Amino acid sequence: MSETEWIDELRRGEDPNVLCRMRTGWAVLGNTQHLPGYCVLVHESADHLTDLSRAQRTDFLLDLSLLGEAIQEVCSARDSDLYRINYEVLGNLWNHLHGHVHARYHWEPEQRRQAPVWLYGDDRLAPEHLRGPAHDDLRSALSASLKRITDEAYA
Repeated sequence: MSETEWIDELRRGEDPNVLCRMRTGWAVLGNTQHLPGYCVLVHESADHLTDLSRAQRTDFLLDLSLLGEAIQEVCSARDSDLYRINYEVLGNLWNHLHGHVHARYHWEPEQRRQAPVWLYGDDRLAPEHLRGPAHDDLRSALSASLKRITDEAYA
C-alpha cells in the first residue's frame, strides 16, 4: 500500500492499528515491535513541520509528547527495563509529516541503546517483531492510556 493510500485509510478510520485520533493526526502502533511500544504520529495533512503555523506546530509536538507519555506509562508497567522515550521527526523517505516515538530499554546492547534505532537494520523486521496479533494486548493498553491522557490534556 502506498503512503497516499494509507493516509486515505486513516482518514476513513479503516486502519486497525490506530491507537487514537489526536488533534493533529493519528497515533498508530508501529509496524515493527522489536522495541515494544514503537509508535508513529501521522499528521493529517502537512508535509513539513514548517508548513504549519507556530500554533499548529505546538499542537503537533504536544500530541507527539502525549503519545510518548502513554508509551512510557504502558511500557514501564510491562517492563521494568524501560530506559527512556526517544522522539524523531524525519521525513527523508516519506514526504508527509510524522513523528516516531521509540521506547528504549536497558536490555538493548549498549552500542545499540546509545544509537538511533535505525542502526538495528533488518533485525527490526524479523518476523517475530512484525506487528500482529501478538501485539493486541500492547495495542489495547496503549490505546486506553492515550485516550485517558488526551482527555486530560485536551480538557
